[in-house]
Amino acid sequence: MRAQRNCLVLALLSTALSITLFAADEFALGPVIAKGTGLEIRRSQLDDAFIAFRANLAARGQNIAEARREAAEAQLLDRIIVTQLLVNKATAADKESAQTNAVKFFQESRKMAESEADFARHLKSLGMTVAQFTNRVMEQAYSEAVITRVLKTPITISDDDIKKFYETNDAAFKNPDLARATHILFGTKDMKTGLPLSGDEKAAKKAKAEAVLQRARQGEDFTTLAEAFSEDPSAKENKGEYKFARAKDDPRRAMVPEFEAAAFSLKTNQISDLVLTDFGWHIIKLHELIPAKKTELTEVKEKIREHLTQRELEKQMPGFFAQVKKEANVEIVDEKLRAVMEKAEKERATK
Repeated sequence: MRAQRNCLVLALLSTALSITLFAADEFALGPVIAKGTGLEIRRSQLDDAFIAFRANLAARGQNIAEARREAAEAQLLDRIIVTQLLVNKATAADKESAQTNAVKFFQESRKMAESEADFARHLKSLGMTVAQFTNRVMEQAYSEAVITRVLKTPITISDDDIKKFYETNDAAFKNPDLARATHILFGTKDMKTGLPLSGDEKAAKKAKAEAVLQRARQGEDFTTLAEAFSEDPSAKENKGEYKFARAKDDPRRAMVPEFEAAAFSLKTNQISDLVLTDFGWHIIKLHELIPAKKTELTEVKEKIREHLTQRELEKQMPGFFAQVKKEANVEIVDEKLRAVMEKAEKERATK
C-alpha cells in the first residue's frame, strides 16, 4: 500500500509544476514577474510552483541547494509561461479531447488512494486542494492537445524510416534465450504476514513437496498438479507457467538465481528435484528452451513509428515554444529572473 501511495504522489507531482490558470483569483497576489499578450504571471504563482517542485524532490529523497533556487525558478517560470500561452491557443476541438484525457487521468489518480479523504490528504501535503489539482490536470491536457495538433499530427514517419531504424538498432529488438516452464511452489513463509514458517511447518511443506514430486514423476499431469497444489498467487491465472530469461540477458524478465539455474539446466519435459529459494520449495518442469531471435519488424513497426514521432516532436518543441513566446511579446519583468533566463539562453545557444 505504501508503494501505491508513492506512485500517487509522483503522479500528482508530475502535473503540479504547472500553474492553475482556471482559478487565477486565488493567486492574484504579489508583483507581476512576467507579462505578454494574454499573459500575466505573479510572484505567488511561481512560489506555488516552486513549493511543488521541492516537494517532488523530497518525495524522491532529494533536495535543492539554495544557491540553485534562482536557476530552478527561472526554469519553472518558463514552463508556466509556455503552459499559459498554449492554453490560450487551445481550440474548441483541443478542449474537447483534453477534457476527456483529463477526466481519465484524474480518475486513475483517484483510484490509487484508499478513499476521498486519503486522496485529499495527499494533495494537501503538496499544498493543493482537489479543485486546484483538477485545474492543473486540465492545463496539462490543454497544452498537450495543442502540441499534438500543431506539431505531432503533421509529423510523418515513412516505412523506410522505420525499416532503417529497425535495421540499425539490432540490440533493441533482440530477444534473449528464454525458458518456458511450469512450477509448483510450496511456500516457506506465511502468506499473510510474510514471516518465515516454523521449523516443523517447513518440514511439513518439504514432505508435501516431495510427495507431489513423486506423483509428477509417476506421470500425473503437471499442470493439474500445479493448479491443485501450487501456493504461487499467480497459479490460478497462469497455471504456474512462466516464460523468462537469464538475469544477465534481461534482468526484468528473470527469475531468482536458484530457480533460473535449475530451469536452464533441464532438458525438454524434464522435471527438477526440489529447488529451494527465498519463496520456498519449487518443482519445475521445463517445456522448452526458446533460442534468441530478433523480433519481427511487423511486431514492432507501430512502436518504432511512435518512438520516431516522439523523437521528432522533442526536436521541434523548443523552437515552437520560442515562437509562441515571441508572438505573445513575453517580457520578464523581474530583473533577477530575467538575468538568469538570459544567461541560460546564451549558454544553450553556445552548445
